[in-house]
Amino acid sequence: MNSEDRPRGGSPEPRREPLPPMAPVAPAPSAGDAPADGGARESGRQRLGAALWPPRVTRAQLIVAVLLFVLGLGLAIQVRSNSDDSALRGARQEDLVRILDELDNRTQRLQDEKQRLEEQRTELENSSDQAEEARKQTLQKEQQLGILAGTVAAQGPGVTLTIADPSGTVEPDMLLDAIQELRAAGAEAIQVNGARVVANSYFSGTAGDVEVDGRGISAPYTFEVIGKPQDLEPALNIPGGVVQTLEKEQATATVVRPEKIVVDALRPAERPDYARSSSQ
Repeated sequence: MNSEDRPRGGSPEPRREPLPPMAPVAPAPSAGDAPADGGARESGRQRLGAALWPPRVTRAQLIVAVLLFVLGLGLAIQVRSNSDDSALRGARQEDLVRILDELDNRTQRLQDEKQRLEEQRTELENSSDQAEEARKQTLQKEQQLGILAGTVAAQGPGVTLTIADPSGTVEPDMLLDAIQELRAAGAEAIQVNGARVVANSYFSGTAGDVEVDGRGISAPYTFEVIGKPQDLEPALNIPGGVVQTLEKEQATATVVRPEKIVVDALRPAERPDYARSSSQ
């Protein structure tokens, strides 16, 4: 500034700086105008939604969820148990005594029930054993009575007595004497020429024409006898016994011990006319 331009008579005038130029103002967007990055933001939301729904659960996540559920359930049960214990801790002495009495009574009742059931089991077992034993004994008795009655076949050790009568001199009573000697020596089953001899059997006829229970038999007479051979054979051969008596009548008696005697001739079971079991 020149000296002529400064104001006169005083302080110098303050210096004024020029204003910066104004930036051009952009026009406000109208309502119909879309933002330039709208398509990018919309695609981002779609990607985020597609990633979150529907949820994709892997096997590992499912296992972890199940384990967490079990863990939570266990914690809940533990908390409840602790709360129950705390309730007992806070109970009065009288309540605790009453609870203990109830537990003792329940224990006693269970012990009594256990003992009663054990007694019933023992009784059933004994009853079953007794019934089974009785059944076995009944079957054995039936077999024994069947052998004696001639309704059941039998086999076992014994002897065979064969009487040859070429002269026809053997009387029926001689054969009956042989039966009596065998029974006295312990014979259990006897058959003569295929005829079963039992308690009510009888010999009839004449020499050379002998009948057993009304059935005719002829010489040689074969006795098949089940019993202890050591007792049966001596009983037939004693002095004055069956063998010597038959020899005096010109007959021949032969006693042998086979390994096994089979008595298979059977008699029909007969029902008595008057006798009945005393248990009926």
